[in-house]
Amino acid sequence: MSLDEFEEKHELLAELTRSRRKYAKQRADLDIARALAKDIGRERDDAVARLGIYETAANLEPPKWLTPKKPKKSTATVCALLSDCHWDEIVKQSEVPTNAYNRDIAEMRLKRFCNKVISLAYDQTAGVTVDGLVLMLGGDMVSGSLHDSAQHNETPYGPVTCAHWATRLAAAIEQLSEAFPKVHVVNVVGNHGRLTIKPRTNGRARDSWDWLLVHSATKQLEHLKNVTWQIPETHDAMVQVHNTKFLLTHGDTVSGGGGIGGIWPPIKRMQARLQVNQPHDILVMGHWHQLVQAGSGQSGLIVNGSLKGFDSYARISGFSSEPAQQAWWLVTPEHGVTMQAPIFVADPKAEGWG
Repeated sequence: MSLDEFEEKHELLAELTRSRRKYAKQRADLDIARALAKDIGRERDDAVARLGIYETAANLEPPKWLTPKKPKKSTATVCALLSDCHWDEIVKQSEVPTNAYNRDIAEMRLKRFCNKVISLAYDQTAGVTVDGLVLMLGGDMVSGSLHDSAQHNETPYGPVTCAHWATRLAAAIEQLSEAFPKVHVVNVVGNHGRLTIKPRTNGRARDSWDWLLVHSATKQLEHLKNVTWQIPETHDAMVQVHNTKFLLTHGDTVSGGGGIGGIWPPIKRMQARLQVNQPHDILVMGHWHQLVQAGSGQSGLIVNGSLKGFDSYARISGFSSEPAQQAWWLVTPEHGVTMQAPIFVADPKAEGWG
């Protein structure tokens, strides 16, 4: 073989090698594109399905009965905050002597919550005519699977948790609808039910088991004509009751805390920032598992306790032991938030640990 023939053959082999590499790369890119197309298709189908549920079930604006033009002076609206239920999480009394929690106990506490919302409205108040109930769902309704506590859940599967608790939540709201002339349910999502390791900004509401849980409950209650829903796509929700504007948020976006001032300084700093774009009278939140009922006067703050109660995380962190409790308050046209009361949901003896 001459030198020219050898050089020509070498160039042909080199060109063939480059062509094969280019083909392999294009084939790999095509496989990736096909897989991505399938993922996008599944996401599209899921988005369409969830959007259908959302458009059917969710009203973005509060109903008009909450802000009547000429309310009677004796009229009052009941508000109750249900949050930080951490459904399907397990708290063992062997680790936390002052509490226990599991699915059975959670169901008893949810029932107790409903009974006391009704009892406080009709047995503990006088001189007012209750026109309805605003039930605020403040997030962390389910335990989720991202945090350390998830290893002790009743089930590691979010859909199983949602399937179980959507039915129980629907039953609770139906019980409340039988006791109150009208019920308006406002919902925001928490941080425990999210599906990503880091909290999202875009798509935050839908990227949560809390979102699926509440929408599943709405489908089971379509027959109730006196129940309305407010399920925004944002991480907070504004609802006006008579002349008082409430801004409901979960509270996990608060940064800082601790020290002598406790949770007050960081929460009030966040509230000041929120006032810029969302002016409100009272900020309502969960997340902190510390009941603060300062809705009247200039404080303008209601922070919820938890349905779960004291747990191993709080005990190891050195937090004070607080009973499982939720917030309840009464709003009148003349004076805004008047009566406020905690709803104690735990009964150690009935729950089998006291």
